Amino acid sequence: MTAEDPGDVLVDALVRCTFQVTGVLTRIGAANDLSLTQLRVFGILRDRRLRVTDLAAYLGLDKSTMSGLIDRAERRGLLAREKSPSDGRVVEVYLTPVGHDLTRRLYAELRAALAPALDRLSPGQREQLLGLLEPLLGPAG
Repeated sequence: MTAEDPGDVLVDALVRCTFQVTGVLTRIGAANDLSLTQLRVFGILRDRRLRVTDLAAYLGLDKSTMSGLIDRAERRGLLAREKSPSDGRVVEVYLTPVGHDLTRRLYAELRAALAPALDRLSPGQREQLLGLLEPLLGPAG
């Protein structure tokens, strides 16, 4: 009998955690007629404006797919496009006030849905987990 590779155990735990969070996000999105990709867009834009091309690159989508996502969210009043204040040749996308309200509400739903799992951790364990995850996630943005 051989011991399981600790690296495999870690990868398995990360994948299971990802599946758990993705499942919650998918349910929240479906309840609000939003795709997982749209939720990602709202999460990215909650504190910034981005060029459509930069947002598409960050999400690994082509520009036409990104434009379609933005078009649908614009029709719902959640996103808007506007020329950049610093460079009029550039178009940026951002959350509207309605989009910000929805994003805050969805985040509250996510927190509530994940609370039972997170409540199993002590405050010290939560800090430790955050400290361990930050280097894996890289810089925000």
